[in-house]
Amino acid sequence: MKEEIKKGIYKHYKGQEYRVIDEAKDSETKTEVVVYQDISDEAKIWVRPKKMFLEEVEADGKKKPRFEFLREEETDSFENKYLRALADYQNLLKQTAKDREDFVKYALSDFLQDILPVYDHLKLSIAGLSEEESQNAWVVGVKHVLKQFKDILEARGIEEIKTTGEKFDHDLMEAVDGQGEKVKQEIMPGYKLHGKVIRHAKVIVE
Repeated sequence: MKEEIKKGIYKHYKGQEYRVIDEAKDSETKTEVVVYQDISDEAKIWVRPKKMFLEEVEADGKKKPRFEFLREEETDSFENKYLRALADYQNLLKQTAKDREDFVKYALSDFLQDILPVYDHLKLSIAGLSEEESQNAWVVGVKHVLKQFKDILEARGIEEIKTTGEKFDHDLMEAVDGQGEKVKQEIMPGYKLHGKVIRHAKVIVE
């Protein structure tokens, strides 16, 4: 097909606008094709046989071009350069904000690897005490500290993984003994930070 396709902006008969990037040829079939880009979403780039691109279609009882040429585009104009630079800058701001948010969310992760064992040892220190022993003043004090510890951790987005009696979850837990799909006993607590596992719970299953 000898007719040349003008580079520029075209309107599809359904209303969407596209930018013609170039013409090409299929290496296998030698079919001439048109390469064009969605104006509203530049990540979408399409290829269509040139013959089909140029043909007329019937819509609302009338024949009209499948793609109607609207205007040429000055790709190197100051306005386009400004708009591209502005779009790049806005994307950079968004990415920077996301990176900062992720850093703030997960910066605690390394610190928690050191502090969580202390929290675990505090819990173990009063685990298994009798009712009478639980009334001891030092035990009451430890429980108070544990409550404060837990509140602070939860306020920072740290969540303890539920285990005993729950269905075994490979994504959250590590089975150190037993076989089955139900957690019989927790050996070491696991934790999530803003929904991301920072330490898998170690459990026995049955």
